[in-house]
Amino acid sequence: TSNKSRISINFLEKLKRKQNSFITMEEIREKATNVAGADIKVEEQQMGPPVGAPVSIEVAGEDYDQLAAISADIQNVIRDVPNLVDLKDDYDEGKPEIEILVDREKAALFWTSTGQIANTVRAAVNGIEASKYRVGEDEYNIRVRLSREQRKSIADLERVHITFMNRRGQLLSIPLTSVATIKLTEGIASIRRKDLKRVVTITANNEGRPSAEVLKDVKARLKEYRLPSGYTISFTGEDEEQKKAQDFLSNAFLIALLLVFLILVSEFNSLKIPVIIMASVALSLIGVLFGLLVMQSPFGIIMTGVGIISLAGIVVKNAIVLLDFVKQLRERGMNLNEALVEAGRVRLRPGILTAVTTASGLLPLATGIDFDWFNLKLVVGAESADFWRPLALAVIFGLSFSTFLTLVLVPTMYALLEEWQKSIGTKLRRVFRMQT
Repeated sequence: TSNKSRISINFLEKLKRKQNSFITMEEIREKATNVAGADIKVEEQQMGPPVGAPVSIEVAGEDYDQLAAISADIQNVIRDVPNLVDLKDDYDEGKPEIEILVDREKAALFWTSTGQIANTVRAAVNGIEASKYRVGEDEYNIRVRLSREQRKSIADLERVHITFMNRRGQLLSIPLTSVATIKLTEGIASIRRKDLKRVVTITANNEGRPSAEVLKDVKARLKEYRLPSGYTISFTGEDEEQKKAQDFLSNAFLIALLLVFLILVSEFNSLKIPVIIMASVALSLIGVLFGLLVMQSPFGIIMTGVGIISLAGIVVKNAIVLLDFVKQLRERGMNLNEALVEAGRVRLRPGILTAVTTASGLLPLATGIDFDWFNLKLVVGAESADFWRPLALAVIFGLSFSTFLTLVLVPTMYALLEEWQKSIGTKLRRVFRMQT
């Protein structure tokens, strides 16, 4: 639209910057706030699909003035939350507008209608399409309306004439003021609705701190906030999209584990081995959480979730290969302990190689190392690393920990379950003999 514009600023490469980009953004924000008549928002360009503002609160109700008051009160409550910036709402205050009130009785006396009056005013101000002008294959509309000097004030509108045909077929022209009153008023520019209720949305950005932590502080501030009867608040934007993504990935992860478990049960014809494999998948999450904690990386719902699902496939594969090899060794005549030791020894090198090669392949994503093919140079600290880093860290640390699980804990759990199975079987046989 004519009253909006966007300015994009490209920073230097990360390692060449003299200060943190968030500090630079804050300096720009402080200097831009003094521009009179402009609403300026300084924000970081989002990676991936748009998900809304990091903090987005919808206040719903019926009275628009009451919604504005609640919105202003909520903003005062959360304004001093650390790292919360660009706090505002979308309530459009009263804007000046020209109101034309038609006297229907006078209009009826002149045998004209409100529609004719409205069309005349619209043609005078906005214009009407009179014809078209063609240049080659291009076609342009010809719009006729009053010149700017003849439509820039209320006095100019008062001089507009309404031309119409009366009941005798005579073409008449009367001043607009003879059938209408023109005055300057204020009115709401727009009213937004959601689910048939009027809504005012409060939005804010975060700076220098994960959005999840900022949103958590905002929710804590509003936990005891009391709303008038008939009014509600809900958190939308990035929080709503993250909840949807979390639900989807959680369901996908559980369904994948269930399908893998059923396939393993049908293949091994046993519950023991599938239970061990599923336990190794669950325990591998310890490595993921430990890696995120050590690297001070937030738990990204989408990218970390995708990394966990990818990790589960590798962990299941490694455990299947190891336990299947143990089963083959026992079928050849080895006892349990010898089979477990031999399987661990044989699978040690492939397991470590798998972990090392996978971690090496994901290391550029985790560290931000990239190769610029346009300038043919190595780039350290690529901007895209912030988006992909949680996925890479989840797989690297999870796979490293699961390699230890596969070679140590999986054989241990197998031996324990084997002993428990024998012990329970012996006790059941004794009970059965006593009853017979």
